[in-house]
Amino acid sequence: MAWCNDSSPEACFRAELNGTAPAPPGGPARMSVTLRVALAAVMICMIAIGFLGNAIVCLIVYQKPAMRSAINLLLATLAFSDIMLSLLCMPFAGVTVATADWRFGAGFCRASVMLYWFFVLEGVSILLIISVDRFLIIVQRQDKLTPRRAKAMIAASWGLSFSVALPCVAGWTSVEVPARAPQCVLGYSEALADRGYAVVLAVAVFFVPFGVMLYSYLCILNTVRRNALRIHNHADTLCLNQVSKLGLTGLQRPPQVNVDMSFKTRAFTTILILFIGFSVCWLPHTVVSLLAVFSRRFYFSESFYPVSVGVLWLSYLKTVFNPVVYCWRIRKFREACLEFMPKTCRIFPRLPGRSRRRVRPSNIYVCSEVQSAV
Repeated sequence: MAWCNDSSPEACFRAELNGTAPAPPGGPARMSVTLRVALAAVMICMIAIGFLGNAIVCLIVYQKPAMRSAINLLLATLAFSDIMLSLLCMPFAGVTVATADWRFGAGFCRASVMLYWFFVLEGVSILLIISVDRFLIIVQRQDKLTPRRAKAMIAASWGLSFSVALPCVAGWTSVEVPARAPQCVLGYSEALADRGYAVVLAVAVFFVPFGVMLYSYLCILNTVRRNALRIHNHADTLCLNQVSKLGLTGLQRPPQVNVDMSFKTRAFTTILILFIGFSVCWLPHTVVSLLAVFSRRFYFSESFYPVSVGVLWLSYLKTVFNPVVYCWRIRKFREACLEFMPKTCRIFPRLPGRSRRRVRPSNIYVCSEVQSAV
């Protein structure tokens, strides 16, 4: 550490905890009290919204057996990981920014880093499973994810996430107390093990999931566009078959079927919104985390602290983003939320149901004269 006179990083670490180390340049002291309090207030709002929103998602899946499908179990697991993140990580970051000091000890410093990456990795793993499942259903026409298999994959993802996050608390990598960041971080290090672990986290949290999800959604978009015309042709074929079965040969033209195709684009738009939210929230944080470990100049610059606060708050915003998207885009979740909400607290009226006929979801993906199957 350039600002610490002791040659031992561990000694500097202990000095920071005891309050005897000199204040680093560009640290929280350079931020005004008003700004630090405002950031803490924003964190409190994110904690409240993220906890309540994700708790409702878990409660809906738990209390309604009809909602315990494979995809909903995955969404509930994602919500649970966000709840844990909002309860076990976000409050301490808010307190550290507001007080400009880490008050929770060296042991919990390492534990907080482990918990942060543990729950983040679990949430990313669930998003990855969902994207692959959508790819198999829409592109490969293989719906193999049953609730039982989903539970097995959820258990495996928890185990894998814990294994990747374990080195933080086991002491296998260096962790720095928040002197230059709003929470304990993997700071600048020239050790090969520390740099290698930072790369592993970046690859596991962002680059691999981003590549897989981007490929999956591009394939989904291509499939939906390719089958758009086939859907209308399939609807006309169904009408002709019904006319021939009824013996109405005198009709020159089958009646026009009013097919509501909005769910096709709506379903794809929903997963696209989740993908965009993931990219926006995690790309800046991943880049800053890598630069902090590899770039001494950036880590010890005056701009590092405000930049790290901004990207950390943006990554925590993901806990609020998901439940809002569920209630906004998924009708069943929105209706279930209204059921849990007291009538006196309902601001928006219940919207009328759809009046147009919906085509079967399987016809989106397979359009032929034989019976369609996902």
